[in-house]
Amino acid sequence: MRAQRDVVVDLSGLVFADSSLMLDLGMLARRLRVQERTLRLRAPQPQVMRVIELVGLTRLPGVALEGVHPALA
Repeated sequence: MRAQRDVVVDLSGLVFADSSLMLDLGMLARRLRVQERTLRLRAPQPQVMRVIELVGLTRLPGVALEGVHPALA
């Protein structure tokens, strides 16, 4: 996989996420980081944001959150 720019994943319509998705997103972030790109997670629902926080996805280098409700940030 070769990315010409950062990759944006719109999570606004996603109502369920589990550790399998978080692992996939983490692996994608790792591949993008090698290319000096960022994985941007856009507008996760509160329940999805909770899973993101639990697994620590946003602590990985190269992962950024966008459009998060202020109460969830």
